[in-house]
Amino acid sequence: MRSGQTTPEMEPSLAEASELKRNTALRSVLAASGITLLKIITGLSTGSLGMLSEAAHSAIDLVASCLTLFSLRLSDRPADEDHTYGHGRVESLSAFIETGFMLASSIWIVYEAIHRILRYAHGQSLDLEASIWPVVVLLLSIAVDYTRSRALAKVAKEAHSQALEAEALHFGTDIWSGTAVLIGLLAAFLGKRLGIPALELADPIAALVVSLIILKVTYTLARETVDALLDATTPEMRKQLVDAIRNVEGVASVNNLRMRRAGTRYFADVAIGIRRNTTLQRSQQIVATATEAVQKTMPGTDVVIRTIPYAGRSESVFDRVRAVALRNNLSIHDVSVQDVEGGLAVELHLELPEHMPLRDAHDTVTRVESEMKQEVPEIRSVITHIESEESTIEPAVRLQHDRDLEDAVRRAAEGFPEVLDVHNIVTLRSGDHLQMSCHCSMDDDLPMGIVHRVITQMEAAFLRERPEVDRLLIHPEPATDNDR
Repeated sequence: MRSGQTTPEMEPSLAEASELKRNTALRSVLAASGITLLKIITGLSTGSLGMLSEAAHSAIDLVASCLTLFSLRLSDRPADEDHTYGHGRVESLSAFIETGFMLASSIWIVYEAIHRILRYAHGQSLDLEASIWPVVVLLLSIAVDYTRSRALAKVAKEAHSQALEAEALHFGTDIWSGTAVLIGLLAAFLGKRLGIPALELADPIAALVVSLIILKVTYTLARETVDALLDATTPEMRKQLVDAIRNVEGVASVNNLRMRRAGTRYFADVAIGIRRNTTLQRSQQIVATATEAVQKTMPGTDVVIRTIPYAGRSESVFDRVRAVALRNNLSIHDVSVQDVEGGLAVELHLELPEHMPLRDAHDTVTRVESEMKQEVPEIRSVITHIESEESTIEPAVRLQHDRDLEDAVRRAAEGFPEVLDVHNIVTLRSGDHLQMSCHCSMDDDLPMGIVHRVITQMEAAFLRERPEVDRLLIHPEPATDNDR
């Protein structure tokens, strides 16, 4: 990790970030107050327009610092019924007001500078008083602005504060504007000492340079502020989030990504496409992973993700049939499809509540079969085996080892070389029903199609020999992991 980089674990908590922002803003107000007072006294005593322009600039800094402090206190308030996204936009609003003050000050400075240049053109002296104090004050101001700008930028990055970021940018330009005024004053004083009156113009020219710097900062700040108020986002930011979400397994597409910023927090609203045969629990897992991916890319983001069912081109007939069942909140299994005389014949088992009347069950099946034919026009017929989805928990008694039944299970397995061994044989009696279960080890690489065929035929072979058993449930396991 490079020096100066921060990670989500290193970032301060919301309470710590709020306290850090307010303390930094308060120190900025105190520094701006002292510097502004010194510049006003020095400018008035020397008659330097450059110094007075710097004093006006610093006065704007003081107003901006006060606005920033006020906005930070207000923006940290939690969301309420009237402000469901919180009060973070107050930071952007204060920055917008600050641009107005900066624009007004630059217009005044330009007016005064042109007025003094015209006075000089008409033969009037600018009457600058040579003094060491403007130089001392400007050097002190540059040092304070440098320290303040670095501190504000550091806290703004840590706390993701737009208001502090704007103020850091503002005070960073004060260094250059102060340097311009310092050069203008030195040139003007040097002109008086050397008898070169034209060098007096360095002071109003320096003031014009300051005004241009203020205008540039004002434009940059105004553009960022308006973008924040209008919920503008950069293509790079959107691309980062889209890429992060697309890399989540199970996300087929990213649609309608919308973002907005309120103070230090971002809000993201996005719709993702997931395969329509994805279960509800799996969908929730995908959404949770996508949310985590967004917050890892942009820490602290409030994310809302909606899912859109997606029919992929790679869906098979089986997938599309199951999608119809899932759409109707029904469970199906043992789906088989045959190509009969140029059309498809589908057979399936569908589970319905055990207490549902036959009429309602038949209506449900008829509707689902019709939807399947609409979904897959190649289907000519659908034959549905209706099963009851049991909801009653029957009491059962585990029987002691029945050697005859266990030997019958092992004999049934001997007819299938794919079955390597049989273990964990359990016999249960529930009322008049006798049920058995067992585990069978098979080769790790055996395809599931063959596995299903083997255990189905093994169950049938056993039940033919021992018809008193109602059901044999066989659990297949890989040979290298058959103890679970």
